[in-house]
Amino acid sequence: MRTLIIDGKKYSDMLRAGAQNLNANRAVVNDLNVFPIPDGDTGDNMYMTISSGANKSGGSDLLGDVAAVSAREMLLGARGNSGVILSRIFSGIAKGLSGVKEADTRVFSKALRSGVKEAYSAVSVPVEGTILTVYREAVESTSEHSVESFEEFFDSFIREARESLKRTPDLLDVLKEAGVVDSGGAGFIYIAEGMKAALSGIEFEDIHVSESGPRKPDLNAFTEDSVLEFGYCTEFLLRLQKSKTDIDNFDLDNFIKWLNSVGDSVVAFREGTIIKVHVHTKTPGNILNHCQLYGEFLTTKIENMTLQHNETHPKPAKEAAEKPEEFYVEKPKKDFGIVSVAAGEGIREIFSSLGCDVVVDGGQSMNPSAEDLLDAYEKANAHTVFVFPNNSNIVLTAMQAASLCEDTDVRIIKTKTIGEGYSAISMFDTTIGGADEIEANLNEIISDVVTGMVSRASRDTEYNGIEVRKDDYIGFVDDTIYIDEEERKEAVTGLCEKLNAGDFDIMLVLVGDSVSKEESESVYAKLKDAYKRTEVILLDGGQPVYDYIIILE
Repeated sequence: MRTLIIDGKKYSDMLRAGAQNLNANRAVVNDLNVFPIPDGDTGDNMYMTISSGANKSGGSDLLGDVAAVSAREMLLGARGNSGVILSRIFSGIAKGLSGVKEADTRVFSKALRSGVKEAYSAVSVPVEGTILTVYREAVESTSEHSVESFEEFFDSFIREARESLKRTPDLLDVLKEAGVVDSGGAGFIYIAEGMKAALSGIEFEDIHVSESGPRKPDLNAFTEDSVLEFGYCTEFLLRLQKSKTDIDNFDLDNFIKWLNSVGDSVVAFREGTIIKVHVHTKTPGNILNHCQLYGEFLTTKIENMTLQHNETHPKPAKEAAEKPEEFYVEKPKKDFGIVSVAAGEGIREIFSSLGCDVVVDGGQSMNPSAEDLLDAYEKANAHTVFVFPNNSNIVLTAMQAASLCEDTDVRIIKTKTIGEGYSAISMFDTTIGGADEIEANLNEIISDVVTGMVSRASRDTEYNGIEVRKDDYIGFVDDTIYIDEEERKEAVTGLCEKLNAGDFDIMLVLVGDSVSKEESESVYAKLKDAYKRTEVILLDGGQPVYDYIIILE
């Protein structure tokens, strides 16, 4: 059966199906986000936006009325940059369908062109290689072909949208560097595919599009020591007031120009007497105060962009099992990469925060294979990869894997302890020269590091004059045992004394997975009191085998 005409009811079904298909795939869209500090997740924001309109789109058979109601609800529910642009696309479509009872493909195509104009006008500095490009190119290509059925129309539209999406990394370097296509463009394709499916009556799971609940921020992502670097994502609806401004002569262009002078990522547009604004700024209060000169706020949202958000609203009805290969492109190789080996969630997180591209899970009693390391070298995606084994038993394996890596210059820095690896990676400096100079500098750094370990003895023995008793705690460096104690805390403090910890500037204490918080804090207090000249830093390493790792620099 071919669909030659759509009315309000059919358009409402299409919107709901488009929202549901995006909901089923929004995890995929979220994963395409290339920016380190997200302005909300793209898939979530687009879903919240279109679902706001889809939920209120029923109740009329008149196409123009349904389009107008749904577009207005999307205006109110729009979230994030991508959501605001999506709402403007559908607002333009609604304007193109104004007064229309039902439409054929010719009328609908004209309405889509109106969506292009509306979306571009809402963005103060339109960026190609985004959802704007994908939508525009799909509309332009489809408009060139005359087809009667909406099935054929959407086949053509989706085909060109996918081709346009593939080209987005060629238009935006940040996409190419991340190895992905534009997330907003991908999200719109899922919407279009859902709309097409509704033409043939395909029903999606849980066709009711539920309202989304509030997000719960991770407050630990911005502490009392943090520095505001990325600012605030600020969004609001402002109702112009006759008592404050001449509404008929309100200059939106000058208003947007002012927003660009105090912020960036500006998306702003007017709908009747309502101004919708999205802007990134470090001083949201200044913006709100200025805008209140013209009217009063209907809604406001201010989010610290450093915070990573966790959803409290229901998960997507159907998570995508696999990432679509066509959404990912080959990343260009960078000059230098870092691979390290570490055991313990805390230590792995520390190494990642220091700039490691790949942290291979491994260490004492759990050595990774050559294949594991070879895979890590390739994932680092660099012309030269510096590798930190951090265990004497892993050095040869790392070298073996390096010999199998044909297209990459792999440099093994023979770190035998976590302490050596930590110090070298924390002082990794690419400005001193090429790979040879960097390698020489790293080897010099590790020569000055002392790493002490505390672990439980597995048997009785006598080693280097130290009598070791099974289940006691021993403190050692490399193959030299310095101390044996029944109490773990005494082994830590005793080892530090033997190593003359007070002669060092920094003492990093990594706490193992078997140590309680109360004990580690007690040890930390003792060390701080004993070595007032030394900066003592306590970190949860979560490592197995070693109850404490002491790094002295």
